[in-house]
Amino acid sequence: MPDRNGFTEADVPDQSGKCFIVTGANTGLGFEASRVLAARGGRVLLACRDQAKAEAAMARIRHASPRADLAVLPLDQADLASVRAAADLAAREPRIDALINNAGVMFPPLTRTKQGFELQFGVNHLGCFALTALLLPKLAETEGARVVVTSSIAHRGAKIDWDDLNAEKGYDRYRRYAASKLANALFAFELDRRLQASGSPVAAVGCHPGVASTDLGRHMGALRILLSLVRLALNSAAMGAWPTLQAAAGPATAGGYYGPTGFREFRGVSGEASPTRQARDPALARRLWDVSVAMTGIDPGLPAAA
Repeated sequence: MPDRNGFTEADVPDQSGKCFIVTGANTGLGFEASRVLAARGGRVLLACRDQAKAEAAMARIRHASPRADLAVLPLDQADLASVRAAADLAAREPRIDALINNAGVMFPPLTRTKQGFELQFGVNHLGCFALTALLLPKLAETEGARVVVTSSIAHRGAKIDWDDLNAEKGYDRYRRYAASKLANALFAFELDRRLQASGSPVAAVGCHPGVASTDLGRHMGALRILLSLVRLALNSAAMGAWPTLQAAAGPATAGGYYGPTGFREFRGVSGEASPTRQARDPALARRLWDVSVAMTGIDPGLPAAA
């Protein structure tokens, strides 16, 4: 039975006739969200970098839901050319009801994207920004369509180094990850403000998974060992996907932000979460928006809200 104190996958209604794009869908939160949406009758495009892993994920979903409507959407968010190709392919779908921006990297050694951006900012924010911008016209064809942007509790206390976005002067993997997650939150709120101001039928919704046990922590080293010891106190990947599911297919509101409702939003059923004041700062968000357009060369075409 659904948990009436919050949102879980049991609360996801029938999604027949709807289509969802889930980035990073082969593992972790993306896989779990895809599994539930497919089980509820939705068509799910698994937007993944690795074809074999995406096909393996589809096989796992079909094992539980033999009639699942699934397809692979090749996507490497570390390459803007791949992002453009994915958007072009996805736009051929009859409709898209939600773009779930879930893909991300966490704490890698200093690495650069195809276009030379620091990997965490490039994949977690710029790739998300570019894919969303390119798909907005398609999303706008469907009344009530949503863009979901996944942030993290790591955005608390984060700071974007505007003078060194490409980490050419220094690189702290933890601070860079937190900055990318602050960027996600800023983007979600700014996107929704601009969509509403333009009269678009599309809504933007933010979410975060709390502290979930997923493959995202593969670069955590000793910290990963510590997390394995407290695994029982964390969200499972399935639980961590509940805020994503609420944002994409539940009773979410435009401009909303959802996450676990337990202690410090670490774990538990999904509900309204608390972004920082910085994450809601319109001036900071406008600066990020302008920088993102300049870096990607992709403009969503939405003027700033008055």
